[in-house]
Amino acid sequence: MSELTHFERLGLSRRFAIDLAELERNYLGRSRESHPDYHHLAAAAEQRASMETTAALNEAYATLRAPFRRAEYLLALEGGPSAADHKAMEAAFLEEMLELRMEIEDLRESSSVDSPSRATMARQLTERTGRLQLDLAEQFERLEHAADAARGTILLSVRQLLNAARYLEGLLRDLRAD
Repeated sequence: MSELTHFERLGLSRRFAIDLAELERNYLGRSRESHPDYHHLAAAAEQRASMETTAALNEAYATLRAPFRRAEYLLALEGGPSAADHKAMEAAFLEEMLELRMEIEDLRESSSVDSPSRATMARQLTERTGRLQLDLAEQFERLEHAADAARGTILLSVRQLLNAARYLEGLLRDLRAD
């Protein structure tokens, strides 16, 4: 028997665009069924299986509810390149990230965590990550309908979007640090 995917484990279709309310319902229902508290009088093997099932459900839920983690997971399932396989980013993007990092360092040195200038920068970075999520959704939608010849290009595009998201998440983390 093969291992279930996170999507199968939570009764969802294998796609990027998921219904978060359905994800939550399915997770809670399956968690209740398998939670170790309901199996504390069972044999040791059944208790162990319950704990393993609960751990797998928790991991599936954590992965699928976070858009970028879900995209990374789905990209791997689809056979796309990992971050280690494809690190290249456009020079203009890297230059922009360096400029933003310097701007964030200046903000951290000159303003408090709750300053308006930091809030503005956080909002801009958050909006940009939101646009990346929309771009990912579009690429995964294209992938669902793509001919085999186009899949590689789309999977590479998804990888590049995820690499960009990592940069932006790092900048947000640095901005909020202190």
